[in-house]
Amino acid sequence: MTMTSVGDLARGLMLKTRSAEIRSDVERLSKELSSGRVSDVSAHLAGDYSHVTDIERGMSRLDAFRISGTEARLFADAMQAGLTRVADRSSGLSTVLLQADSAGMAGQHGILATEARGALEDMISSLNTRVGGRSVFAGVATDSTPLPQADILLARLKEALEGAGSARDAIEKAQDWFQDPAGFATLYGGSDTALSAMQVSERETVALDLTVMDPALRDGLMAAAVAALNDDPALSLSMEQRGVLARELGVALANTGDKVIGLQGKVGAAQDRIGQAAARNAAARSSLEIARNELIGADPYDTATRLQAAQGQLDALYSVTVRNAQLSLVNYLK
Repeated sequence: MTMTSVGDLARGLMLKTRSAEIRSDVERLSKELSSGRVSDVSAHLAGDYSHVTDIERGMSRLDAFRISGTEARLFADAMQAGLTRVADRSSGLSTVLLQADSAGMAGQHGILATEARGALEDMISSLNTRVGGRSVFAGVATDSTPLPQADILLARLKEALEGAGSARDAIEKAQDWFQDPAGFATLYGGSDTALSAMQVSERETVALDLTVMDPALRDGLMAAAVAALNDDPALSLSMEQRGVLARELGVALANTGDKVIGLQGKVGAAQDRIGQAAARNAAARSSLEIARNELIGADPYDTATRLQAAQGQLDALYSVTVRNAQLSLVNYLK
């Protein structure tokens, strides 16, 4: 009978080859178990990638909408916060002006002017709000600051109101200056073009198109600015007319507060739509993930079983390798 033997070198090479194969299986199965996806997608799908490609394309689009939706949410939140601050300062200053007049404190115009100046500075700061380096109330010119400092605004307005003589003349001159393209508009650093609507889902956009030039915001700035100049001698107002002006501006600011609340409602509706779109997008992405996992997902129980079997084979192979390494003529003769 012919006997075929395997030499030590050939046996060692065979064991190394088999060890490499099993280690490769262990690594592949470990990766599948941790990722939840098969390693060889092509073999698993028999080369048909069409369904997976469509699913991953849809997931990529939803990821893009998630990013744009997050940007829209941050923008809307910043806009809402700015409007809230403007509404609060308008209402607060209105109360101060009206209470001062009714309480016979109209003579303390210096104190009222200081209060108005503080309110104006807060309103300007709120309307210069930025988020992610972009101005919120500047239209498409998001890289600009829409309003200058209060000192600059008051200096220019003071020139327009000089010599007004009466509360009515002061208010009319202020209104004309704020509406004149050669007046307040020259200080506006933003754009007259509103920001384009933001895409938050496949078929839905959200418009956040408020700018400083919105009539409600502009009227609020005008009333606060005139109130800050109420005690300025350049207006040539008598003590009585200063009281009248304080009362008129208090009423104007109360109306402004109501108008800004309306703007807040508009932005609030946009925030709600952004939130709803984000929820729908998240649900759609979850559905696509489930569908993708059904196509290329690795069964965790089957994968774990095969991994355990491969590890057992590797352990057994190591035992055999150790025994072979200990074979020698001396050990045999013993």
